[in-house]
Amino acid sequence: MPSADRLHPSRREILGAAGGLFAWSFAPRFAFAASGRDPRLVVIVLRGGLDGLAAAPPIGDPSYAGLRDKIALPASGQGAALSLDGFFGLHPAMTNFARLYTKGEALVVHATATGYRQRSHFDGQDVLESGQPRAGLTRSGWLNRAMGLLPPGERISAKGALGVGVIAPLIVRGESSILGWAPQGLQQADEDLAMRVLQMYDEGEPQLAEALRQGLDTAQFAAASGMKDLRPGSGPSHPEGMVQIATGAAKLMAAPDGPRVAALALEGWDTHVNAGGATGQLATRLGGLDRAFAAFEKELGAVWRETVIVVITEFGRTVKENGNVGTDHGTATVALLAGGAVKGGRIVADWPGLKTSQLLDGRDLTPTTDLRAVLKGVLAEHIGLNASALSEHVFPGTSAIAALRGLIA
Repeated sequence: MPSADRLHPSRREILGAAGGLFAWSFAPRFAFAASGRDPRLVVIVLRGGLDGLAAAPPIGDPSYAGLRDKIALPASGQGAALSLDGFFGLHPAMTNFARLYTKGEALVVHATATGYRQRSHFDGQDVLESGQPRAGLTRSGWLNRAMGLLPPGERISAKGALGVGVIAPLIVRGESSILGWAPQGLQQADEDLAMRVLQMYDEGEPQLAEALRQGLDTAQFAAASGMKDLRPGSGPSHPEGMVQIATGAAKLMAAPDGPRVAALALEGWDTHVNAGGATGQLATRLGGLDRAFAAFEKELGAVWRETVIVVITEFGRTVKENGNVGTDHGTATVALLAGGAVKGGRIVADWPGLKTSQLLDGRDLTPTTDLRAVLKGVLAEHIGLNASALSEHVFPGTSAIAALRGLIA
């Protein structure tokens, strides 16, 4: 017979069981180890506010050209937008993305935005990366919290997420383990010094020891992948820097024991002055981003087929060109998805139109798709997180925002 103690479980046991049920409710709906899947996820944050009307111009909207006298892309002729579906085009600097789109491995989500409606870069980036309804609510990122919900031992979570940069993007910071890699960082300590510091940490600072150990593992991955001397001198706002950062991250993620998730930030998208049309500073940066897609495709090799790259930004630009031949801070913009696991070859958009009466505050592209719905869709279909996890933990308070389905092949 069971003992009296077993008939009257303790408060601790009851709470433990409840915690187990709570964790179970947040568990992914399938186990990758059992299914044989080994997905990769890359999130690229474009800091500064990408002009979505330049990246994917609505050349079929009759108001478009008149609102952007000097920077509008023509539908045909010199400097024309690359045709996607007859209504939307693609900036001519993005030939690799166009190729992936034609292959069915890339798509554009247009007229999308977070819930943020002001125009501060700092607050907009906080909301974008934290996944919270407003700035200043947390110091953790939505991607880190998503990783924390994956069962221990899954290949996608075993090595943690890769945070690229001298300071890892907020999107990937938090309680879950992350690997840091800074391709343009300071000179690293030699192996002997690193081992002595690690031994010291092991004796009294186990958390610091684990962080250092993970950093050394990342450095070893980088060296084994031929990246020991990779130091982009131009930084993450320059095309060459973008390509080299993408190349390094992809090499790490392609390694059998490398990270499956990565987050990186590319800068320089705040185009108030002389943005340019088919050529110019924005075209140069879009070209760098485009080459970064190609670098990921090349370096990931066979695992490209299980990869999703998501490109997001804090907000878009004004619809109308300003007096400095640029655009100011706006609202809705585009999100770009690429990878062998993307169900691409299409534009996802509930187009709001560019007539003055259709603009937000008479100046901005009106958002019709919540960016969190896009991100939920990727995390649900590619990673396996369920609706409760996404609405309560990853993007708190968003139960009314349904995941956008059908983004993943």
